[in-house]
Amino acid sequence: MKLDVNLCNNLKSIRTRLGMSQQDLANKAGVTRQSIGGVESGQYAPSVAISLRLAKALGCPVKDLFCFEEDLPEVQAVLSKSVKSGQQLRVSLARVGGKWIAYPLVGKDAFRIEMIPADGEAVAVDGFSGISKLLHPPGSAVAMSHPVAKRSLSKGSSNSELFKVCPVDKLAKGLRGISKLPFSNGVKVEYLEGELQNQTGKNKVLVRLLDDIDKLENTVVIAGCTPMISLWARAAERWHPQLRVHHIFANSMTALRSLCRGEIHIAGMHLYDPETGEHNIPFVREALAGRSAVLITLGVWEEGLLVPPGNPKGIKTVSDLVELGITIVNRELGCGSRMLLERKLQEEHILLHTVKGFDHIVYNHQDIALSVVSGIADAGVSTASVAAAFGLGFIPLHRSRYDLVILKEYLEEIPVQQLLSTLGHRLVQSQLEVLGGYDISNIGEVVANI
Repeated sequence: MKLDVNLCNNLKSIRTRLGMSQQDLANKAGVTRQSIGGVESGQYAPSVAISLRLAKALGCPVKDLFCFEEDLPEVQAVLSKSVKSGQQLRVSLARVGGKWIAYPLVGKDAFRIEMIPADGEAVAVDGFSGISKLLHPPGSAVAMSHPVAKRSLSKGSSNSELFKVCPVDKLAKGLRGISKLPFSNGVKVEYLEGELQNQTGKNKVLVRLLDDIDKLENTVVIAGCTPMISLWARAAERWHPQLRVHHIFANSMTALRSLCRGEIHIAGMHLYDPETGEHNIPFVREALAGRSAVLITLGVWEEGLLVPPGNPKGIKTVSDLVELGITIVNRELGCGSRMLLERKLQEEHILLHTVKGFDHIVYNHQDIALSVVSGIADAGVSTASVAAAFGLGFIPLHRSRYDLVILKEYLEEIPVQQLLSTLGHRLVQSQLEVLGGYDISNIGEVVANI
């Protein structure tokens, strides 16, 4: 049967979220892979029997897989980042502190290994002058039903981008900076006239949900750069099947600023303050400006220089980077790895920009390793676990405590409680132990109340 144009199809989104291939689902549901492909591509609508089989195989109601477009609810959300004007956008959704936040799935933020399923669509608009007349003529149904005009997406629009959405309560004051947050759950986003501003986190949108709102509300959003977070998240979701954890890759300062702006529930950090000899606490205390938070240790990781196998150039200390003419790759401002490199160079009285490649910036641990593997660089700062994963040599420089920073107002939320409760589970700890390069003997320990 040909698929009804008004029928919304979430089969691919749910299948991908569960990590199943089309063939995996076909085998479990007792249908052909071609049938799965045909349904997902919108070529035809499945029969009642096949719909029931698919729902059973995916462990969800049929209504989660298929619904009529007019049945989809809308929620108002706040964008987590600025986007280009006029683009059609996919979004991901989650609730943070009582408000929905929409995370743009744009460029690299739209991918993990595979493309990230979306929670919705949106169109970005610059400015509001005359927007009501432009989008909805006076007397139109939308203009009459809302005190502010809203812009709907046309299905034929181009320049698509991706978003995920989450709820936020209060926006912190006194911090600058932006953060990148990935993931999308199939929603359509509409901007509200009079609400758009240029600042990140201020743009309000209407989101038409393409998934069960209960699932989206049971989402915890964490920003941080350690691979431990994604391993913890997947293990926690296995323990609590209704829990959804969205991991945003971000350096320590970006994650902290996102937390202060109310865009995430938890920020992961590994920053060291040489003046106090403390990890993370001084930075959090300054950034929160009087707000209450708790710091919970995830683990202690070993940071140092990644070098080719066998360390062919004989690098022993950071002073060798200049003396041996070593080419490095570096991380962006606000990243703990960059701060470590700068501190070690300063301790040796080495001018930062005398190091070859100091201004060659990459944005994650994987790219540091790949740069060394490919020969683009001779060295770069990352962790022992990343070195082991890529078969590289490792020169230790510092043991850094990785903490989770959580606003106390979020500690009563059930999804956050569920996630934190898994820190003591063997299923979680075994995943982190196998990763290597981490000391998790104090995992789950509260190290500070601020």
